[in-house]
Amino acid sequence: MRRPGTGAGRLDTDPLTVGGQAVIEGVMMRAPGAVVTAVRRADGTILVHKKPFRALAARIAPLRLPILRGAIGLVESLYIGVGSLMYSAEAAMEEGDGADGAGTPAEPEDTKSKWILGGTVFVSLALGILIFFYLPLVLTDRLGVRGGVAFNLVDGAIRLLFFFVYLWAVTRWKEMRRVFEYHGAEHKSIFAYEAGLPLTVENARKMTRFHPRCGTSFLLIVMISSIVVFIFLGRPDTIGERLIRLAFVPVVGGLSYEAIRFSGRHADKSWVRLLVSPGLALQRLTTREPSDDQLEVALAALRGALDLPALVESPPLAVPGRAV
Repeated sequence: MRRPGTGAGRLDTDPLTVGGQAVIEGVMMRAPGAVVTAVRRADGTILVHKKPFRALAARIAPLRLPILRGAIGLVESLYIGVGSLMYSAEAAMEEGDGADGAGTPAEPEDTKSKWILGGTVFVSLALGILIFFYLPLVLTDRLGVRGGVAFNLVDGAIRLLFFFVYLWAVTRWKEMRRVFEYHGAEHKSIFAYEAGLPLTVENARKMTRFHPRCGTSFLLIVMISSIVVFIFLGRPDTIGERLIRLAFVPVVGGLSYEAIRFSGRHADKSWVRLLVSPGLALQRLTTREPSDDQLEVALAALRGALDLPALVESPPLAVPGRAV
């Protein structure tokens, strides 16, 4: 099925399966079958790197079960996101050197690079669990909170505090401003696609930068979902009970995925809009209004992920192995 106004190409995908992420001087877009990272290079051209990708859930039917698909997808998204960040950091500093494509960074495919990428994902997950799940538990225990419900409410409050402090600290980092602008460009581009509009800078510019399926909103849902799930586990008094809580982290991620998926499908309902409003408010911290140049990069990534031709009015595009 072809969505109206989006140009030629196959668009028989569910709009909910199209997502993205801001990277260094660019945007990564992911659609069924492909991950595309577009980066504005130092010479002003846009480098577009497309990599085939098929999610585990698409290949293994049992992994499509609710909650499980979210837990698996979360790890996959982290792996893809870290890889795109590594690629963009290298690509943003490159300049095109002619039609032979010299100077174009290649996707790291060697065994050493894969180990580094896998290790980065593992360390990121471990730090996230340590800071946002285990440390609040230890602090709550030191406060002497005894009752199961009270313990988990305090534990959850500390976790939320850590989350807000983390967001505040990131926004104080001046180098992150352009990443936040590309984050806004990513949201605006996806909104234009979901509205069935031609994927042009003019249409994307009119869209809001606050998206209900944003990673910022997802993380807030994770914080809240963890409180609900852990209340059922009571107060952990032993090391084994604490490890059981950590074992439930994938369940929290899976439930959060289902919640944000539901909110995306029912965003037209007033009560759903009310529930997602705190996450949208947080996006005022993690997104900024993008420039037209940044929207061009986001649209280049989106059109590449959807297998659409590049916009005629866009700057010259460079693909791996070829610079134009």
